[in-house]
Amino acid sequence: MNVSDEKIFTKSFFLVFGALLFTALVMYALMSTVTEYATSMGSTATVAGLVSGIYIFGGLCSRIYSGNALERIGWKRTAMIFMSIHFLSCLLYFIVNDVTLLLVVRFIHGIGFGASANAIVTIASDVLPKSRFGEAFGYFMLGTTIAVGLGPYLSGILYDSVGSQGCFLAAGIFSALALVFIYFVDVSAHDPGVNRKGEIIEDTSTGIEKVFERGAIPVSLFTALTSLGYVSILSFYRLYAAEVNMSGIFSWFFIIYSIVLVASRPIAGRIQDTHGDMIICVVGIVAQSMGLFLIAFAPSAVTVVVCAVCAALGFGTLNSACTTIVTRNTPENRRSYAVSTFFIFCDATMGFGPALLGSFAVNGYAPIYYIASLITLLALPICVYSLRK
Repeated sequence: MNVSDEKIFTKSFFLVFGALLFTALVMYALMSTVTEYATSMGSTATVAGLVSGIYIFGGLCSRIYSGNALERIGWKRTAMIFMSIHFLSCLLYFIVNDVTLLLVVRFIHGIGFGASANAIVTIASDVLPKSRFGEAFGYFMLGTTIAVGLGPYLSGILYDSVGSQGCFLAAGIFSALALVFIYFVDVSAHDPGVNRKGEIIEDTSTGIEKVFERGAIPVSLFTALTSLGYVSILSFYRLYAAEVNMSGIFSWFFIIYSIVLVASRPIAGRIQDTHGDMIICVVGIVAQSMGLFLIAFAPSAVTVVVCAVCAALGFGTLNSACTTIVTRNTPENRRSYAVSTFFIFCDATMGFGPALLGSFAVNGYAPIYYIASLITLLALPICVYSLRK
């Protein structure tokens, strides 16, 4: 069989896709409503932002460890351990009765998320066909795309109809399904971290190499800045929508985002393969910056739709394109570290970003989007430097 005819949509593909989809659904479903839940308990916008972002900070902490763990303990074992933590943390939300406890639960939940996501992507990078890796990885990352649109939409409906308990229940179901999917993935023939007897392999990496892959840092840095711009929408859009009396159209933001991203991703992938990485990344950064500026400057139904389209072309496309870049350009034995490096940078900005941006909401939420637009644009020179030939 010609290598170009290798199948993408195999049993292994659907299992890792399902694991990614349901893990991401937990993140996006809760992040979009937890700030509102926190403010309902009397917290300020800054603290509410911290409640949202500390989940990502917990993920950052576990991602720092996960690159090493994936190679020493093994992909499957690492995935099962941290996805179990992710699931059990969902149950803790039901006993939360104040903001302090909510912060603790969010942090623990994030610890489960970070290493789980790393393990899923690392496993996917092995089971996807190598001759069609860019195409296959793009389809795989649609799991996140669907979660970005469906998660906030479902959680908004649940929060408005049955309250926060409904959101927590949905998160628990999603995390349980993710755990089931990853359990059935077979990587026994490829997992480099565990030998046939199940013994832990000694890690020989030293210094910074135990955490980071140096070659992945530049791309990870500019992607992280765009993620901070994106998280301004994810964390505060419901509060901003209520402020400008546009809750109706804003409730469709992530649905529009997902539709555009699903439609544009195959095209973006072909452009990236044919014309290189630069054009995709530059267009994405500029588009997202413009979209964020527009909803702050002139909030309307039209600008919300435009911003959703721009966000899809921005962080939505960049997240997949840049993950492909760092994975494709890294030796196989360092791939888990490259994936970890990429998400550590993105998690750092997404974790601290909501609290930082929330501090600008002194006289309303529009200033958050002006600042997010500027921060996104700062990624442009770093992008050009990182991807220059």
